[in-house]
Amino acid sequence: MKTLKVPYLPQLDQLEMSSVGCVMESKAQRDYVDTINWKEYPYKPIVAFDTAWSDTCFYIRYFVKGLSLKAIFDKDDTNVHLDSCVEFFMQRVGDKDYMNFEFNCIGTCDAARRPSRDTKTSLSPEEYASIKRYTSLEEVAFEEKKGVYEWELLVAIPLKVMGLDARNMPEKIKGNFYKCADDTEYPHFVSWNPIDLPAPNFHCPQFFGEIYFMK
Repeated sequence: MKTLKVPYLPQLDQLEMSSVGCVMESKAQRDYVDTINWKEYPYKPIVAFDTAWSDTCFYIRYFVKGLSLKAIFDKDDTNVHLDSCVEFFMQRVGDKDYMNFEFNCIGTCDAARRPSRDTKTSLSPEEYASIKRYTSLEEVAFEEKKGVYEWELLVAIPLKVMGLDARNMPEKIKGNFYKCADDTEYPHFVSWNPIDLPAPNFHCPQFFGEIYFMK
């Protein structure tokens, strides 16, 4: 099981999202989404991510370089996993339910609270609106483009939405980070922490890694 130590950077809350990345570049924790779990889907784009937390949010900055680019969904609560997509799943220690936060390359989000892959309670419109996003791409939907592309996506997920309280943070949560693009020329299902299942499935808390909040 992999572990991630996420630094506390309260200064991020005072910055515009366009400036947050500069601070995270030097002070956040970097890791990689680089585990191929299913031989039927061997394609692996280059994916790095930075993480940090503040008094209000959990920050993730994704860096992606790979073949093909697609973003047909521009409304939240839609099937962004079919596009060029990065994801973060989390679970509080001791909970049975977990949460999924999925973002396509232009920042459209699909997120929910779940007891299982097939059952969910989507975020409210207010919760969706509270998740800040900043993409290196224009925030306009487009059909799949062929070729090699690089893009970045920075998201700030409120701790409150994650069921966490900055005044009483747990030592750790469980979670995983993913890269996928189900309905593209190069479908792939890559993870940070390995998944030992026979077919692609990111909805598997038993294979989440440990994410520690440092201060």
